[in-house]
Amino acid sequence: MHTLTALLFDDFETLDLFGPIEMFGCLPEHYRLQFASLSGGIIHSKHGVAMQTVAVTELAYQTDIVLMIGGMGTRQQINHRPFLQALTTLVEHADWALSVCTGSALLAKAGVLDGKRATSNKLSWQWVITQSDKVHWVEQARWVIDGKFYTSSGVSAGMDMALGFIADRHDIETARQIANYTEYRWQENSDIDDFYHG
Repeated sequence: MHTLTALLFDDFETLDLFGPIEMFGCLPEHYRLQFASLSGGIIHSKHGVAMQTVAVTELAYQTDIVLMIGGMGTRQQINHRPFLQALTTLVEHADWALSVCTGSALLAKAGVLDGKRATSNKLSWQWVITQSDKVHWVEQARWVIDGKFYTSSGVSAGMDMALGFIADRHDIETARQIANYTEYRWQENSDIDDFYHG
């Protein structure tokens, strides 16, 4: 059983969270899901979805997988040292760290992506890459894997990445079954990025 901890903040992008959670949630025998924020309590997505969270210091289970989501709220967190420190601590103790959209900007700012290959949302690309010049940014990619880091492009790419992670940990048939169950057209090739316009 692996515990996935999603780290939330106000004004997060709703699908950044719920897309991957839908995919991992299809394997409850393998993945336990917990939702954290810096101080705990109710966190609201950009679209007003209210999520009950636990403070990062009070999580019930050791985190095996960190899910760092994105959204407009990343702009408030990017220079928030306590948030970045909490993220760094979670990542350092986890086996894997996954990011969706501008979540990779937070990982980069925290310094945990130094020397790593990573991608992010194409619509926010210029802003994201200014957060660190120590990251090898890969613009044309649906998701990128480097060691324990899986970083994905914009919003819906988080679902492609989550299925890719599941295929890597289990097998591709398991991932395809989940895609079929959710009636989702999974982009199985991480290098094919329909939203890159270079």
